[in-house]
Amino acid sequence: MGKSKVLVVGGTGYMGKRIVKASLAQGHETYVLQRPEIGLDIDKLQMLLSFKKQGAHLVEASFSDHRSLVDAIKQVDVVVCTMSGVHFRSHNILLQLKLVEAIKEAGNIKRFLPSEFGMDPARMGYALEPGRVTFDEKMAVRKAIEEANIPFTYISANCFAGYFAGNLSQMGTLIPPRDKVHIYGDGNAKVIFVDEDDVATYTIKTIDDPRTLNKTLYLRPPENVLSQRELIGKWEKLIGKELEKTSISEKDFLSSIKGLGYAEQVGVGHFYHVFYEGCLTNFEVGEEAEEASELYPEVTYTSMDEYLKIYLQN
Repeated sequence: MGKSKVLVVGGTGYMGKRIVKASLAQGHETYVLQRPEIGLDIDKLQMLLSFKKQGAHLVEASFSDHRSLVDAIKQVDVVVCTMSGVHFRSHNILLQLKLVEAIKEAGNIKRFLPSEFGMDPARMGYALEPGRVTFDEKMAVRKAIEEANIPFTYISANCFAGYFAGNLSQMGTLIPPRDKVHIYGDGNAKVIFVDEDDVATYTIKTIDDPRTLNKTLYLRPPENVLSQRELIGKWEKLIGKELEKTSISEKDFLSSIKGLGYAEQVGVGHFYHVFYEGCLTNFEVGEEAEEASELYPEVTYTSMDEYLKIYLQN
């Protein structure tokens, strides 16, 4: 059997552009949805044209035109959606319900990977309001997929390194501090940090793999299962300096959420579950799921020791 043809929806986004790159790199005929809503966004248009230069096909379709979506889907075997909605409030997640309807009508898709790539929403039914809205919406999409009997793989990629590792998990910055750092609680809850390019590589690996059909794939690179203190220690070693640490108690952290705007409350609520409750690592990957680094040992993933080096000044 040849490699599946892949349609990437949301290909100009943060994860989408990486999925397109990984799909092309792994030899898949790759299609990228080009939505007329792009309007005058020159950056997105030029990114789409750069994909075309690399060998991808651009397919025009709109979420407001069901027939165009069906026609686009009929050209491929696999659909990967990367629409935004990971940490801050986004209305895009539920747009995927239109995609599900189009996939159902097209009737030819061998695998659909909806936009998840974060915590496993199936394990977050208890999450704090308003942050749980993200998980509720993702579960609504899952329900529609499964009711339509569409073959799927769900990707639980845990914490993107660009947002959580490069800044030592500090809020309000994307670069690592050089003097002072905040520790959440005792800083010993285990967290999973994954380089976004590795997320894309593992994601594309799954699409023709019968072992991941109708399962959740957890990304848990063993070297990157770290506590916040361990992550900070790696940075201190790189810069040859110990940072001044201030611990934020669980009570103070929860109190700080109340004064924030809606979008910030969503993101900070997720932070709470990760760094105080250890929600990414407080369970075993069961029989109904798979772990990426075990399935694909040939992938050389980026360790956080290596990842942090890019933030050094020289």
